This record gives sequence, C-alpha cells and structure tokens, in this order.
Amino acid sequence: MADQTKPIELYYWPTPNGWKISIMLEELGVPYEVKLINIGKGEQFEPSFLKIAPNNRMPAIIDPEGPDGEPISIFESGAILQYLGRKFGRFYPTDERSRVEVDQWLFWQMGGLGPMAGQAHHFRQYAPEKIEYGINRYTNEVNRLYGVMNKRLADRDFLAGEYSIADMASVGWVKPYRNQGQDLEDFPNLKRWFEAVNERPAVQRGLALAADARSNLAEDKEAQKVLFGQKAR
Repeated sequence: MADQTKPIELYYWPTPNGWKISIMLEELGVPYEVKLINIGKGEQFEPSFLKIAPNNRMPAIIDPEGPDGEPISIFESGAILQYLGRKFGRFYPTDERSRVEVDQWLFWQMGGLGPMAGQAHHFRQYAPEKIEYGINRYTNEVNRLYGVMNKRLADRDFLAGEYSIADMASVGWVKPYRNQGQDLEDFPNLKRWFEAVNERPAVQRGLALAADARSNLAEDKEAQKVLFGQKAR
C-alpha cells in the first residue's frame, strides 16, 4: 500500500456520484481535503474547476503525490475509483480475472444504474410536467436493474465477490430507492447487500460527508435551472 503524506483534494458535493469517492477515501483511511463544489449554484462552471473536470461535473480529485511523485488531477468517478484502487492496492484486485469482475460491475453502474436512476429521479421529482411515459420508462428500467443486482447477489455477498469499488459505486444509487419508485422488499438479496454495505463505518462516514450542505432540490427551483438547463457554452 502506498503512503500518502499530503492530503488528496476532493472536489465534492453530497450526491450519489460524490459519495463514491468520499466512501473510498474513508475506506482507505488516507488524508484528504474536501473542496465543496455547490452544483446548485453553478460552481462547477468556474474556470478553475473546469481545468480539473472539463465535463463540469463533480467529483474530481487532485492527488499531489501522483505517478512519479508529480501531481495528477482526475475526473469521472469510475476513473477515480480505479486510480485510488491501483495506487493503494485495496478494493481493486491485482489479478486480471478478479479485476475484470470488478470492472464489469463498475461500468455496469456507470453506464446503467447511475444514469437510469438519475433519469428516474428527474422525471419523478424534478420535471416541471408529470410525463407518464418518462416516469414509467425509467422507473421500470431501474426496477429491471435492481433485478439484475438481486440475481447477481443470490450466491455472493458483494457484486464482484469480495467487497470492492463496484459496491462503493453502486450503494449511493440504491440509497434513494424510494425516490426511484422501488421497494427493496421486492429484492431480498439486494436488500441484504445494501444493509451490509451500509453497516460499514467508512460507508456511513462517506455518506454523511457535508450532508447538511445538500438542499432540497425538489423545491429549489433556482438550482434546478442551473442543473437542468445546461447547453454547450
């Protein structure tokens, strides 16, 4: 495991994507410094942040002790998880077969669970008009994805066998399951996994990081304008 003397800078807001990295850093027990990026106020569009995260999304990190001892900035939560797993040699296997198992479920979350759950949140809670087709489309797709997880977890404790970055990436997107129109009682294996992951102290700390900074987005119309009205600039 690498030693970390200087804190990693975490550019963060308490959302399911931000939680991925706060959980990982807490699990690793390495020093880090939080740089809050208030996405409801548009701070993700500041030029200084765009140098780190050109997609104007958080989370992002700057590791002052990157490869060869030189600083490195990384955006995209999946890439950050993989980097930290490689650097510190934890929660991300070194043998190829086991690493492929983790990568499959990490990218499944990045390309499926996260985007589909996010759309379910949008159409169920934030869309100015209640569009039945959109609500049903994404609520049903999240239900299907929950079913995939439930089947996967029928004969194992965690998504890739051992607890890994794949679980860290997914737990924050299952946490608001009620807002996605889901009932965990319908998915007993997923429920067992969710409760087990949530019992980990590092996960609890990661989920609690800056929780008081989060506003009620469903009622914050100005924040919705910032978040949902973006175009190329």
